[in-house]
Amino acid sequence: MSTEPTLTDLSAAVQARGGELRAGGTDTTARQRSGISPGPFTDLAGVAHLRGVGPLRGGGLRIGALTSLAELADDPQVRAGWPALAISAGTAATPQIRAAGTLGGNLLQRNRCWYFRNPHVSCLQKGGTDCPAREGDHHFGVVSGNGRCITPHPSTLAMALLTYDAEAEIHGESPRSVAALYGEGDLLARTDHLLPPHRILTAVRLPAPLPGERAACHRATSRAHAEWPLVEATARLALDGTTVRHAAVAAGGVARAPLRLPEVEAALIDREATPEVLAAAAATVLDRCRPLPQTGYKATLFRDTVLEALERAVGRAR
Repeated sequence: MSTEPTLTDLSAAVQARGGELRAGGTDTTARQRSGISPGPFTDLAGVAHLRGVGPLRGGGLRIGALTSLAELADDPQVRAGWPALAISAGTAATPQIRAAGTLGGNLLQRNRCWYFRNPHVSCLQKGGTDCPAREGDHHFGVVSGNGRCITPHPSTLAMALLTYDAEAEIHGESPRSVAALYGEGDLLARTDHLLPPHRILTAVRLPAPLPGERAACHRATSRAHAEWPLVEATARLALDGTTVRHAAVAAGGVARAPLRLPEVEAALIDREATPEVLAAAAATVLDRCRPLPQTGYKATLFRDTVLEALERAVGRAR
């Protein structure tokens, strides 16, 4: 009779053998095939208690790290109480990827830079001394921040979770904010997240729902389907009549880590949600833009994507 592996055993296996943990395998399989991640891989798929959605005391929600994106998008509790997360999960990738990809895998995935993904090219992410994208083709690169690595973080769910001030449960550690998985500054020069290889993300905790929340997400892509976003944004708003009483806004595809946008939020709270106010709030992101030679187009796209998310949120009651 087989028994479910313990998280302690799985963590110890990675420490002893090296390699990395594998969840849904949608990215690790691709990296293994290309030769940039040879393994060994320690599978989490057999740990049933890492999957599922359940209530927390005080009205919050706990989501297991192996819960698939499709399950998140379709779960009635998530859709009703945390719509920004449900919408984000439902728009990410393709139906096939959403069926296999997991919450934890999305948060801890590797970047999509073609220099990193090329097994014949050295880069900071693979132990090299520099970032070849900086002097090469980087038109999908960052527009905010100017660290040593210039590829954006690809997690759509991290962006949405930032707007909820969500917490990450880590086996053997105290919970930390989802934002702390990525840190600030140049901490992501050689990695895509700050979790050591043997540490296991077990779940994400969300606070109680915001009454009357309106939420929207928008992805700016170069084609309609099966494309990584150039820029994406999530907006959560609560209105008293036409006055914004709460705002939480985040963006992805623009920086080395998913970004919360406090300047946009400050420009909205206690103001009427008029087209002019929304446009002015979205325009505040231009102050944080530091385009690279090939990413100047992302500055206006960043502003316009945030504005689209805000306009959709204002027009969408939960």
